[in-house]
Amino acid sequence: MNLQLTGHHVEITPAIRDYVVSKLERINRHFEQVIDVKVIMSVQKLDQMIEATVHLSGKDIHVESHDADMYAAIDGLVDKLDRQIIRHKDKFEEGRRGAAPKRAAP
Repeated sequence: MNLQLTGHHVEITPAIRDYVVSKLERINRHFEQVIDVKVIMSVQKLDQMIEATVHLSGKDIHVESHDADMYAAIDGLVDKLDRQIIRHKDKFEEGRRGAAPKRAAP
């Protein structure tokens, strides 16, 4: 999994980088076919915003989260992303397991 972390009007400290990496490992545990993740952190007055785009095989998932604290925004983002990844994984596996194709009656 490739991770690209960008900050707009915020300095990305090693502590924040390590926190994001540790939280995103949870996503990699649920679905191993994650190609890359692009995370953008920004600050607008008192609003901390973080958004992530996850590139999976066959789909891109975009999630964003706002909060007064950057760590809380990261937690909210990972929760949303985890739910969407699990939903995508269920649909992906359901499509692979799908019922046998129906044959036309003679």
